[in-house]
Amino acid sequence: MNFYKICLIFFLSLYIIGCSEKTIFSGKIITEEDLSNINITNKRELIEKFGEPSYKDDILGKYFYFTKKNKSKNFYNLKKEYSYLFVFELDTNNKIINSEVINLLNKETHKFNKNITANNVVKRGLLEKIFGGIGPNQLPNSP
Repeated sequence: MNFYKICLIFFLSLYIIGCSEKTIFSGKIITEEDLSNINITNKRELIEKFGEPSYKDDILGKYFYFTKKNKSKNFYNLKKEYSYLFVFELDTNNKIINSEVINLLNKETHKFNKNITANNVVKRGLLEKIFGGIGPNQLPNSP
């Protein structure tokens, strides 16, 4: 009888914990208020508003900020609220000359999705594509 009580308590606790909603942020936490009034003109204001960038390209003078928000009720139900990449381009005087917002959830609209790296390492024939190749490995071995 004691075993059944322990099992019942265990399964009830899993059920209660599994139903709680969790919000998970990745990258910089940028609120909708921050997005609604972006009137930034130089590097100092940018760092004061958003902090240090997620990635900095010193050669092109670009600052990248990544933010993502997910909500989950359990491990089966994960909903992506938003995922954005903010790109700010700076000139030599640290003034912002261009800014861009990329919605990473809308894959059809941003230009980076269309760049595909070609796989020219191995050219396969029709039979190898269907059956996966027969015999010894034909890939080059590196020393």
